[in-house]
Amino acid sequence: MRFPPLLSPLLPSARVRIGVLGLALLAGLAAPVTASAAEAPAAPTVEEQRLDRAAPQEILRRSGFDAVAPEFARALGHARSYARARGVVVRQASALWQRAVDRAQGRGPAGGDLSRDDDRPLYWARLALVRELRLWAPSFGVSDTQRAALLGELERNSRGQTAIRYPCGGGAVKRVLVTGFDPFTLDRDVRISNPSGATALALDGTVIQTADGPARVETAVFPVRWQDFADRTVERTLKPVLPKVDLFATVSQGRVGRFDVERTNGAWRGGFPDNENIGRTETVPVTDPASQPQWTSTTLPYKAIVAANTGRFPVYDNTSVTEIPAGGTDPVVRADGPTAGSTARAGGGGNYLSNEIAYRATLLRDRLGLGGTLPGGHVHTPVLQFGTGNTDPATGAVTDPEFVRNRLDIIDQVRSILTVAVDASGQAVASSGVS
Repeated sequence: MRFPPLLSPLLPSARVRIGVLGLALLAGLAAPVTASAAEAPAAPTVEEQRLDRAAPQEILRRSGFDAVAPEFARALGHARSYARARGVVVRQASALWQRAVDRAQGRGPAGGDLSRDDDRPLYWARLALVRELRLWAPSFGVSDTQRAALLGELERNSRGQTAIRYPCGGGAVKRVLVTGFDPFTLDRDVRISNPSGATALALDGTVIQTADGPARVETAVFPVRWQDFADRTVERTLKPVLPKVDLFATVSQGRVGRFDVERTNGAWRGGFPDNENIGRTETVPVTDPASQPQWTSTTLPYKAIVAANTGRFPVYDNTSVTEIPAGGTDPVVRADGPTAGSTARAGGGGNYLSNEIAYRATLLRDRLGLGGTLPGGHVHTPVLQFGTGNTDPATGAVTDPEFVRNRLDIIDQVRSILTVAVDASGQAVASSGVS
């Protein structure tokens, strides 16, 4: 998720031309509180309030996902205890993720005429569930802590974060992890789709054939919210998985008309507003800040990826960063990466949440002692654009043939990039003699 010149808020500094870019997670299974002790349910968030606009409602209706929230509300209404409500949340959130994956991969009914590759039904349906849960007021009462725990379950299970599973056994099948993001900058255009989220749905559980053998892809999607990242949603999801995979790629929307493999990630939040219209300008908050580096680096085989013919969009090895040089006070743009002792102000992927997921994932890789053996890093996709004549958010259609073609081409090219990356990484291991 990058805001390059023209369409992404990744680098909201003077040098950037701006265009079109948790929660308490403990189970909390304490006995239900009485209604008199329960806290009042929270009001809908900024993100949830966009639900009632015409475009989100059309997207839900044309995909069949408009029935999800009413069904969820009915099931919650039949829950007679907190424990039963938690079961409802986990089951229905997991079913929502699987339904979105199945729809994207051509299984089951389409539910309407919206193209199957669309990631937006999942995003808007999840928000509808979240809003129902925030406003739910059962007779037995729920505390703020309990409601937050339920919201955490809903978020994790509806994003595929709890469903990352690989085949047991030896190394005959490679294991690849891919992450995507929700749509963002929705106040600019509420119709926006995020090709990284669409890619996650299209690839989850699939097998890609590489020269090094089959590779199983598992995926998850992350929110565009600063607080969730501060609450370590990335680390919580990835820490159990990274030691088991052969390659990972965090993916987000980037510049217009191109892919980028981001060479360097920076430890800085640039403050661009998230989907809750909240900004954060600070060092990326992580555990053990005393050992926190200013920069982390990709271990993806970027040379092989850039050299390969993976699709219609060009792919670049992006080495640019913005730093405050050692002993300096002002930010400096460097085309060839950071200098020794410098302070990060933007990685190659900028200083928004795409840079942050790349920074957190690669820092976790290094802290787990996998930096020398695990290929991983960030890939920015092209900005997903509507067709000519469909650029007015107020009057434009929610989809068009060029919009669908662009998204499908981006998904296919990410698959090709992953294939090249697995091949190149396997060759590197073979040439090093490591088994």
